[in-house]
Amino acid sequence: MDFTPTEEQDAVRELAARIFGDLATHERLAAAGSGSDAELWKALCAAGLPGAVEETGLLGLVLLLEEQGRTTAQVPLAASCVYGILAVARHGTEEQRARLLPGLRDGTTVVTGALPATGRVTVREGRLGGAVDWVPWLRDATHVLVPDAERGLWLVRTEDAARIEPVELTAPWSAGRLVLDGTAGERLGTGPGAYEDVLASARVAFAGLQAGVCAGSLARAVEYTSVREQFGRPLATHQAVQLRAADAHMDTEAIRVTAYEAAWRHDEGLDATEAALTAAWWASEAGKRVVHTGQHLHGGMGADLDHPVHRHFLWGRQLDAYLGCGTELLAELGDLLAKGDPS
Repeated sequence: MDFTPTEEQDAVRELAARIFGDLATHERLAAAGSGSDAELWKALCAAGLPGAVEETGLLGLVLLLEEQGRTTAQVPLAASCVYGILAVARHGTEEQRARLLPGLRDGTTVVTGALPATGRVTVREGRLGGAVDWVPWLRDATHVLVPDAERGLWLVRTEDAARIEPVELTAPWSAGRLVLDGTAGERLGTGPGAYEDVLASARVAFAGLQAGVCAGSLARAVEYTSVREQFGRPLATHQAVQLRAADAHMDTEAIRVTAYEAAWRHDEGLDATEAALTAAWWASEAGKRVVHTGQHLHGGMGADLDHPVHRHFLWGRQLDAYLGCGTELLAELGDLLAKGDPS
């Protein structure tokens, strides 16, 4: 395995880091409240970053999302790339790719996903019914990718949904409750394994986002403890602080390397299901440890809801919830391994 980014992946990551660094400032994020940053989204799309994922693959997307996570930028990049661009490019028909990909590249079409499947959506004669309690970035989306009870994938225009009810999450992801009642849907392709592939890709992508969130939280903690003094010397010189920071660094690296491995396997056409579950488990379990550490190392400042590190805490906990608790992921991974055991 070679996780060394290509020149194209490096260039895209560096461009993303500059745009996020310039526009996803604490002041702009605070002003956005719980909504998304439309100006930032336009800047990312004008730079061609969502469309570049077609060439740079899932690993390229993970690198982009790391940069987003460092700043907790409020744009639907992960959702629209993994549920839109990659899903349509890999599983859409030729006609669907020709019709949908141009809008996804320039950001005028935004897709989110009601994954994983909950078994609540039914299909009858091409019409969908049921409800999904919360879907990330739904209020920003033009389309939502919905799995039915048989794990077929359907693209639904949000304007055709019976209702979209605003839902406030731990993190400001413009989420909503999706209600379908005889809603028209478009089947995404007809090939087998689409649901499993998209779910695995989503787990890897959001694990990459968590790696960035954790890296950003830890960077803030390192900066703070290097200048904040206690008993006449910086907090960073205390062994207990160093050990907490070291553990958080190792957890962050574990999230990153497992996400890279899963993305690499996916891009190489190898089975990435187990690797994706492993990355999701690390992102869920280790992710919440890291953001708790980042907040804890800020002492009383970490309890300030307006402090930038608190945003990382909220995102880390939301990603933990979205990816699924560690015991659920381990149970799914265990079932998968057991099925592959010839004994």
